[in-house]
Amino acid sequence: MVRTGSPAPLWGAAGKAGYVLSCVAASLVLAISGFSYFVVKNVDAIGGSHAIVSGPSIGAQNILLMGLESRTDWQGNILPDDVLKALHACNAAEIAAGCGGNATNTLILIHVFANGGKAVGFSIPRDDWVTFPTPYDGQSQGKIDQAYGFALAAEENQVKAQDPTISQSQLAFDGNEAGRAAAVASVELLTGVHIDHFAELNLDGFYELAKAVGGVEVCLIHPVPYDPYSGFSAAKAGYQHLSARRALAFVRQRHGLTNGDFDRTKRQQAVIDSVTKQLRSHGVLGDLTRLNDLLSVAKQYLITDAGWNLLDFISQMRGLSLGNVTFRTLPEVAPITIDGQDANEINPAQIQQLVQETFYPVVNAASSPSPTATAGNIKVTVDVYNGGNTQGLAGEVSAALVKDGYKAGKVGNTRPLTTTEVTYGAGAAAGATKIASLFGVTASVSSTVAAGHVEVLLGADAALPSSAASPSVSPSSSVVPIPTTGPQGGAVSASNGIPCVN
Repeated sequence: MVRTGSPAPLWGAAGKAGYVLSCVAASLVLAISGFSYFVVKNVDAIGGSHAIVSGPSIGAQNILLMGLESRTDWQGNILPDDVLKALHACNAAEIAAGCGGNATNTLILIHVFANGGKAVGFSIPRDDWVTFPTPYDGQSQGKIDQAYGFALAAEENQVKAQDPTISQSQLAFDGNEAGRAAAVASVELLTGVHIDHFAELNLDGFYELAKAVGGVEVCLIHPVPYDPYSGFSAAKAGYQHLSARRALAFVRQRHGLTNGDFDRTKRQQAVIDSVTKQLRSHGVLGDLTRLNDLLSVAKQYLITDAGWNLLDFISQMRGLSLGNVTFRTLPEVAPITIDGQDANEINPAQIQQLVQETFYPVVNAASSPSPTATAGNIKVTVDVYNGGNTQGLAGEVSAALVKDGYKAGKVGNTRPLTTTEVTYGAGAAAGATKIASLFGVTASVSSTVAAGHVEVLLGADAALPSSAASPSVSPSSSVVPIPTTGPQGGAVSASNGIPCVN
C-alpha cells in the first residue's frame, strides 16, 4: 500500500513502532502463509516508507531487517513512563538529556532465493567500523549502527533551519526517513549487494508484538546473572518461556555475555527461529481472531518500504520451512578502539565476497578458476545492474565474473534497457573490453564510474554469457568460508528447532 502526505496517516494514530524486528516482525514476514483473505486489509495497511525505491516482491530479493534503539515514537514523543519502565530503557528526564539515541542495534540482511523455498541471512554486528556512502551529520566513518542516527540528526537540523515553525511530527517523519535511507545505503556499500526491501521496528513495537504472540520460548546454555543494562536474568539453563518484557531484555543484552554483541546476534537469530516455530505450531496462523489481533499490532508498529507487496511476497513464501532458513554473522578482523569507542575492524572485500557467494552461488564444473581468468582480472571490480526481464540475472552474471577472477561489486536493478551497456573507469579498460565482448557490445569509458571499476547494465536481450555458464550442477566451493564456530559462528542447534544460546 503506497501512502503519501503527512506523517499522521503514514504511521497511524498511535505513531509508535518497536525494537528488534529481526525477532518477531521477521517471523511475521517469513512465516505467515495460508491465511484467510479476511486479513488482507490488515496486511495491506502495514506501514509504508518512501525512503528507498522498492525492488520486486516476487522472485529473488534482498531484505534488510532493522531494529531501532529509540525511546521515542514516530511523532518524536518520548514514550510514556510506564512503557519506559517496562522496556528498562531510561526515564523521560534521562532521555531528554540524551539517553538512548537512534542507532540500528539490529541489522540482519536476508536473501530469499527465487522460488521462495529457501532463505539465508547475515547478522551485521552493530560495532562494525565502516565508511559511510556520504558523510552524515559531518561523519564520514563510524559504527554501522550510527548511520541512521547521524543522518536523522543532519536532516532534522537542515529542516529546522529552513522552517523553524515545522511541527514536531513532521520533523520526526523527515528525520526517520533520512535515517532509513542512510542505514540501507550503508549496508549496501558494506555488503556490495542491492537491498530490495526493508522492515523496521523499535523498542515499543517489539514489546507490543511479543505480547501479541504471548511471549517467546528460548533455550539458554547456562543461567544468566542479572544484567543492569538490559534488565535480563535467568535462574536456570535450558528451555523456558519469556514474557514480552523479559523477551525484550533477552534480545537487548550484550553486557555480561561471553562474546558480547556476537552472542546478542545469536539471541536475535534464535528468537526468529522460536517465534517462527510458535506461529506455525501453536495455531496462531490458523486462528483468524488471533491472527487478526497480531496483524492489527503489526500494522500499528511495523514499518516497511511502500513498494513491497506483502501479499505477493507471503504467497511466494508458502513453502518456506524453518529448516530452510539459515542465519550467520558477518566476520570481524579484530576488536579495535577508535576515538574512544569500542568497534570491530572488518575486511569489506572479504565481507562482499562472502555475501556474494552465499546469496548468488556459482554453478560450475570444478572449483578451479575459469580458463578466461587472468591475473589482471583480480584488479577490476565489476558492478552489475539488471535492466532486463530475467529475475536474478545480475547476481548470476556477477557470480560468473567472480569465477573468472574479477572482484564482486554491487548487484542490483536499473532502469529498463533494450541493450546491454558496459562502461568503465580509469585503469579498467582491458577488463571492460573482455566483459563487453561476452555480451557482444563495445565498452566505453565513463567519468561517473570509479577507477578500477566496470559497470554492466544488463539489457532485455542479456543472458548469462556462454563462456561463463557451465553445464554442471555441482555447487562451487566458497573461496571465503562462512564462520560456523566461535563467537561469530551460527547458533547452536536444538532438537526441537529452538537454538540454545548464551
